[in-house]
Amino acid sequence: MDVESAIALADELILRSSGKSMNDLQRIVFRGAWQGKSFTEIHQDCRDRCGLDHLMRNVGPELWKLLSEATGTKVTKNHLQGAFSKLRSESVSDRVYIDRVPFEQECYSEILKPGSLIRIRAAQDMGKTWLMEQVLSHARQNGYRTQVFNFELCDSTVLTDLNKFSQWFCASIAHAIGLPNRLSEYWFDIFGCNYNSTLYFENYLLQQIETPFVLALDKVDIVFEHSAIATDFCALLRGWNQRAMQGDEIGAIWKKLRLIIVHSTEVYGNLDINHSPIGGVGLIVKLPEFNRDQVQALFDRYQLDWNVDRLMNLVGGHPYLIQHAIKQKLSIDELLQSAATESGIYSDHLRRHWMQLQQRTDLAIAFKQVISSTKPVPLDPLQAFKLESMGLVHLQGNAAIPRCELYRLYFVDRL
Repeated sequence: MDVESAIALADELILRSSGKSMNDLQRIVFRGAWQGKSFTEIHQDCRDRCGLDHLMRNVGPELWKLLSEATGTKVTKNHLQGAFSKLRSESVSDRVYIDRVPFEQECYSEILKPGSLIRIRAAQDMGKTWLMEQVLSHARQNGYRTQVFNFELCDSTVLTDLNKFSQWFCASIAHAIGLPNRLSEYWFDIFGCNYNSTLYFENYLLQQIETPFVLALDKVDIVFEHSAIATDFCALLRGWNQRAMQGDEIGAIWKKLRLIIVHSTEVYGNLDINHSPIGGVGLIVKLPEFNRDQVQALFDRYQLDWNVDRLMNLVGGHPYLIQHAIKQKLSIDELLQSAATESGIYSDHLRRHWMQLQQRTDLAIAFKQVISSTKPVPLDPLQAFKLESMGLVHLQGNAAIPRCELYRLYFVDRL
């Protein structure tokens, strides 16, 4: 079991046991412990989100307690992999996936094209990673080699230095696919980072792979947050896609590589841009909300007799908010009564959005106007773009309305 599968299983078990999902810090601690890191090393991965002492005395022990209760066996930092090796994968395999027509078929077709690039983008918790997994499964069924690479594994010190980042990225991909690090043979400072990275893939990594190779890059929004590397890394990916279009021997090498780029749009709220950092490249998949039929299908799969409209009137068709509600051991009346409170099932989700708005007072003021009005509110185009990218509003022409009634109820007294 790899670390991402273990996290998915842990999250499922904790959700069933406690009714809550792991938070970001708990995920970072889990991933680091699984990889055998010390708490000092894990603290570096937290990127200043909390102190080392808090991590060791609070976050870690609370996580081991949750995992122990969820698995029925004692889980510690040093016994994490041992505990999970005894568990079956049924908790992950019974996850309900709802087809996002027509996006699956579009991606299935695109990934079979030589040198293709697919961008899956949406706000957080919209089902991007699940769609990525479906596409990878389709690629494997066609005999392709696949590899998922998550940028949450990148240390904060690497994210501020393009040279370190580029070498880390190349060496990490080689390690992930079972190849030794040969950077010393292919890396020459005079060529620059992007050219060196390209040569490393072209003359080494891709030469070792005979079948089409799908490289799925997850959490790429982490890269977007760091201006020191974002522009050049996006240029690198664009360059690889263009290289595959060449009709010569070099093009033939790059046609083996197919890229899936998965990123949250919420980071746009803090970027000084009004467009995607990697715009105009590849098949773009912007995941929408569930429609009423899809929500009803979820209810049917879980054998719930809830009224679809009552839940959707509160949360719309937001995939995470819908699925999180379904998995609670609450009646629909109990759920709706406390949903917009700090004790409700959505408190972590709502608090995350609140913290994002605290960092951008201009967006908080704009969003306050939207939730205080009963009609669509015209906004500055850039503010409208960023609020939509953060998943807080829907746009109707040049005006905005709240993404769902839940957001109006929660934020109206907090902004």
